[in-house]
Amino acid sequence: MPSVYIGMTVDVLHHGHINVIEHGRRYGDVIIGLLTDSAIADHKRLPYLTYEQRRRIVENIKGVTRVVPQEQWDYAPNLRRYRPDYMVHGDDWLEGPSAPYRQSAFEALAEYGGKLIEIPYTKGVSCQEIVSQMQDMGTTPEIRRRTFKRLLAAKPISRFIEAHNPISALIAEHVKVDFDSKVRQYDGFWSSSLTDSTARGKPDIEALDISARLSNVNDIFEVTTKPLIIDGDTGGKIEHFELHVRSMERLGISSVIIEDKKGLKQNSLFGNDVWQEQEEIDVFCEKIRAGRSGCISGDFMIIARIESLILEKGMDDAIRRAGAYVEAGADGIMIHSRKKCTDEVFEFARIFRGDFRSVPLVCVPTSYNTVTEDQLAEHGFNVVIYANHLLRAAYPAMQRTATEILRNARSAEVDSYLMGINEILELIPGTRH
Repeated sequence: MPSVYIGMTVDVLHHGHINVIEHGRRYGDVIIGLLTDSAIADHKRLPYLTYEQRRRIVENIKGVTRVVPQEQWDYAPNLRRYRPDYMVHGDDWLEGPSAPYRQSAFEALAEYGGKLIEIPYTKGVSCQEIVSQMQDMGTTPEIRRRTFKRLLAAKPISRFIEAHNPISALIAEHVKVDFDSKVRQYDGFWSSSLTDSTARGKPDIEALDISARLSNVNDIFEVTTKPLIIDGDTGGKIEHFELHVRSMERLGISSVIIEDKKGLKQNSLFGNDVWQEQEEIDVFCEKIRAGRSGCISGDFMIIARIESLILEKGMDDAIRRAGAYVEAGADGIMIHSRKKCTDEVFEFARIFRGDFRSVPLVCVPTSYNTVTEDQLAEHGFNVVIYANHLLRAAYPAMQRTATEILRNARSAEVDSYLMGINEILELIPGTRH
């Protein structure tokens, strides 16, 4: 029998997929090239279902004789590998961002005499619309919590941005940019103790207790679906940290990052301009172990934040602490720096990666903000956190608007600063019925 290649994502199975498969069966044995999480995450949001879950669905569809992984968005590598007699695809890629992939597939098929068959795109179905409806329905704590680990496995680097309330989280959930035939978007949220405190008019000294922090996270989770990493400050008392981990995990938080400092918490970007003291290594390791013992599932991650470079303790101290923290059970390491260049964080990453090839490495490039995500990934970082930017953008805008209304004794002059009322109404799900 001739072979027929069909590439699919199948995050949401619908009759359009069945139509394509049925059409392919007319020409021969159907091979489904199922896009991997990595291939999908590079172009759009990570699928709700894992590759294995999607594979099990597809291999049980009538007419499918084989399911193979498609590791790239581009079909050409698999076409050259499996050399099918035919490839079947909908005609929705004749123009737009997918057109280059059509040309690439056509050239690969031509190399050995394969044929491209294009069929009309199934009307009345939109994967994107279905996914949007699923987002509106929300998600479960378990699905949200495990998504962070899936991102780490699927993407060279994941981007998280600070969200200090539900409206900022909604913006982060939905904003996206088309770039080079791909879609850039945020993979999740960062719950910052600095921005949580500032939004409530309190100093960043662990003044908000864990119940207030988790209440805010719960409000964010009510209206979003993406994973969240929480800033755990020092983690508090060892005895309390284990209990806090359980609360975070039950809520659906994916990870907590705790810093190796003790005493009254001061913001790290002060460095040695204020009195800050690092915790003893063995005490901080005990805290990590206590947190690990509090974990209910294997999805929740405890990431250790190292302050050695902030406090000018040197690279050797930072590396020694990293090794000890991983040995104690830390699922990842965050290295912090307040320098405006990347020299010391890149040096740390190089040394760390020599001993730990697969332990996730996190950075917060607030000070060294000219570095690109690609550069960070090339040097071994897996997660980049934009730690306070939405709050820092919001408050100057509000101050400017309030000042201009006072200056003019009316609001007409600030209209150009403002989001339109209709945009606000569309931003909040359920406002329009």
